[in-house]
Amino acid sequence: MANRDNPPNQILQIAIPVPLDRLFDYWPPRQYASSTIAPGVRVSVPFGKATKTGVVWRVIESKDCKVDPKRLKHAEEILDAEPLLFFHDLRLLEWASRYYHHPLGEVIATAFPVALRQGKPAILQHESSYALTESGRQIEPEQLKRAPKQQALLTLFREHPSAIASSALAPHKTALKALLEKGLVQEHIEPARPADIFEKPKALLANPEQRQAIEAVVAGLGRFSVSLLQGVTGSGKTEVYMQIIAEALQQGLQVLVLLPEITLTPQLEQRFRQRFKVPIVCFHSKLNDSQRLNAWLHMQQGRAPIMLGTRSALFTPLPRAGLIILDEEHDSSFKQQEGFRFSARDVAIARAKMLNIPVLLGSATPSLESLFNVQRNRYRLLELSARAGNAVEPEFQVLDIRNKAMQAGLSEPLITLMHNTLEKGQQVLLFLNRRGFAPVLICHGCGWVSRCIRCDANMVIHAGERRLRCHHCGFEQSLINRCPACGTGELQPLGMGTERIEQTLTDLFPNKLIVRLDRDTTQRKGSLEGYLRQIHSGHADIILGTQMLAKGHHFPDVTLVAILDIDSGLFSVDFHAAEKLAQMIVQVAGRAGRADKRGHVVLQTRQPHHPMLTILLSQGYQAFAQVALQERKQAGLPPCAYQALLRVHANNALAPQQFLQAVCQLLPPLNAGRIQVLGPVPAPMARRAGQFRFQLLLQSPQRKALHQLLDAALPLLAELKEAKKVRWSLDVDPIDLY
Repeated sequence: MANRDNPPNQILQIAIPVPLDRLFDYWPPRQYASSTIAPGVRVSVPFGKATKTGVVWRVIESKDCKVDPKRLKHAEEILDAEPLLFFHDLRLLEWASRYYHHPLGEVIATAFPVALRQGKPAILQHESSYALTESGRQIEPEQLKRAPKQQALLTLFREHPSAIASSALAPHKTALKALLEKGLVQEHIEPARPADIFEKPKALLANPEQRQAIEAVVAGLGRFSVSLLQGVTGSGKTEVYMQIIAEALQQGLQVLVLLPEITLTPQLEQRFRQRFKVPIVCFHSKLNDSQRLNAWLHMQQGRAPIMLGTRSALFTPLPRAGLIILDEEHDSSFKQQEGFRFSARDVAIARAKMLNIPVLLGSATPSLESLFNVQRNRYRLLELSARAGNAVEPEFQVLDIRNKAMQAGLSEPLITLMHNTLEKGQQVLLFLNRRGFAPVLICHGCGWVSRCIRCDANMVIHAGERRLRCHHCGFEQSLINRCPACGTGELQPLGMGTERIEQTLTDLFPNKLIVRLDRDTTQRKGSLEGYLRQIHSGHADIILGTQMLAKGHHFPDVTLVAILDIDSGLFSVDFHAAEKLAQMIVQVAGRAGRADKRGHVVLQTRQPHHPMLTILLSQGYQAFAQVALQERKQAGLPPCAYQALLRVHANNALAPQQFLQAVCQLLPPLNAGRIQVLGPVPAPMARRAGQFRFQLLLQSPQRKALHQLLDAALPLLAELKEAKKVRWSLDVDPIDLY
């Protein structure tokens, strides 16, 4: 214990989650000897008038402190007996802070679940689990066919004989209660214990391409490599993942599986729980704070060998790290778009290199960045060229809808195809990446358009709620009946959203069950899982939805897929737009004909001869990607160059421009002409949520040169007098210019 009369001879350098790019010096708490405090433990410290939770970064000798020791305060409390972050974790976070030029304290906070950021104890919470009773094991699921949710849950328990943790049953809360009341399920007070010995599960028979991919990654366990698994939709990428994971578990290793969307987690979790009789934890924003804390601690303490999560799971400590998998690696959801703007894919690769373990990136439509790295021999390409089992590639049909009669976005040939498909007892999937009833309310008399008062954007009609809503800032108002400009004109909806298409489908197919999947219909907890059960059970006839339908889902009875509007993606100010559209077309098409029935994919367009479409449909995604990469190379755009985007906003239009002009005056002495400085210009959406937005783009053919300029320039930006009137942020490797 430190003597109260003599100051300690060591000082704690602490990372605190504040927007200041520095560490803060503190004396250890009075009752602690500094020699007992290690980097990676959380500490409670006085900061201004508040108390904050920071992380000890290093312990230094007091003689090395650059601040007058008399000015230093004592930390209040050491919160952890042992470090929560290991050496490799701290090293990764430091790298990420430097690469993305983001304050270290805020980067470290990203590595913790909310409960630990708030200073709560790092103690595993008791979690009950549930299992079938003797009666539950004897009853057949068919006996509950009049209660489909209970039937589905009973099936889940039958497929998973050991107890299931309550966190995994969160989407089935009502059905679980019913099964408990019927005595078919019982609660276990003690959580299920992991088996001491891992039994390798029985796997499906892999085809030669799958076998080759599995053997290539398994042979590399224990050393760093990046493999890109490019498999056409339905080619069995998940089976490849699971067989590789089984080998990693047999070697006592932990596996982190990252997914782009929460919506994909439940179905993949169910497949993993059926295959692996080991503790599996999930980590995503739909779980509550205690569930996320438990999942994080299970991995950090080595109790769980598998974690399924979204990008926020990336920094979870892994004491026995063996493998990182990113499914749908091309997906833009892997890039954080606010605050600490990191790419989960790129940081995962940096982490794997530090841990000396392999990374497996999977996608039917790899990003151009990953394909570029394959060309440069940085990544190894593993290909699955055919669909698994008897499934065959779908047939594409381009419907030219110019001058054609349309019924709320549906052409007559498409409606006919839908009737034919439904008559065969098969399912139809319609994709439109625009929710709401219609994107615009317009006056037929004077041309007035419903605009958001806070954004340069139109208000979207939500007819069911009788609301006008801005999808950018959330501002909303009641749906109006009279034109506010002329007072007499007839107000009409313009354009199509999923809500309007659903209304039309109800009129066209009155006896069919239509399931609409978008953010508006899946907000309620468990609603998405309920809709997916309807689809998989065959009760749903027509599935209509937005981006959440585009990837990962396996709908064996869907044989007709239609993308109702692809034209908006063909013309965009963003150079990523063509790549994103091609990926979306292939991913949505992949939902068709995944079993033994041939799929049919219809694309409605007014640009049937667009060169991008022609190459994609006649030669495939790989050919499209090569053409797109060549175009990027000729234009000097990423991935053949490197970018950083400086975004600025303020509540008046002048302040951001003045700040960016001051920045431009700073750069020439630091630049030496190596970096292109493009701007300042207004953002594509110049006003959002009442803020005027401008940006400056820095671009270089060399990554190192770009970061050297940022290292030199960023400390000077905060000192500019113009900086006091604006908010600004830096986005390294931006994936869009909005």
